[in-house]
Amino acid sequence: MSSLGTVTAAPVETSAQAPHRPSLVAVIKRVSLSVLIACVIPATLFYVSMLAAGVWTAIIVALVWSYGAIVWRKLTRRRTSGLLILTAGLLTGRTIISMVADSTFLYFLQPIISDGIVAIAFLLSLATARPLVARLAGDFYPMDHELHLRPRIQRLFWWLTAMWAALCIGRALMSLWLLLSQSVETFVLVKSIAMLTLNVVAVAATIGASAWVARKEGLMGPRLAPVAA
Repeated sequence: MSSLGTVTAAPVETSAQAPHRPSLVAVIKRVSLSVLIACVIPATLFYVSMLAAGVWTAIIVALVWSYGAIVWRKLTRRRTSGLLILTAGLLTGRTIISMVADSTFLYFLQPIISDGIVAIAFLLSLATARPLVARLAGDFYPMDHELHLRPRIQRLFWWLTAMWAALCIGRALMSLWLLLSQSVETFVLVKSIAMLTLNVVAVAATIGASAWVARKEGLMGPRLAPVAA
């Protein structure tokens, strides 16, 4: 009589790594850091430098900071945000035009024109498959093609793009009034505070709406555990 031994096959496990879904706190930190580096610090340096050494020095200091931040992030292998690149590009154009025309008034007028152009760009992008907010979303949240195609996310990007277009128009009108009615020092101070306040409110609204949609879509939270088969 022969006996058959029991053959036990070792289980084969395969794991499917779920995509990383950052928490709301992580997203807020990422947005705050981008806004701090691209907007808050150069604006602060500009105002302090203007009081200490004049407008032209402030113009150069703000420009040097923006490109210095880009170079530093490249050297340290950190991702450079689209917001920082956009800010550096706008500052470069403003500086060149102002120096060629030898006019500080043009330097302060150009952001008003830029806000109008950006508002038009936001509005025109609403007619495309990917509004501008959708193109910038990857700076703050890991996006892929599948996420871009979700209807709820597409609606979110459309409404956020419309909101930022309206904000740019409002900023342009307010800045133009301040420029034509106030001294340079008052204009820079009031504009910086007012624009920072408006931007913070807009960013908070953007994050709030995005977080609500992300939770509805199951996109917010810690990394999911691997699924074993």
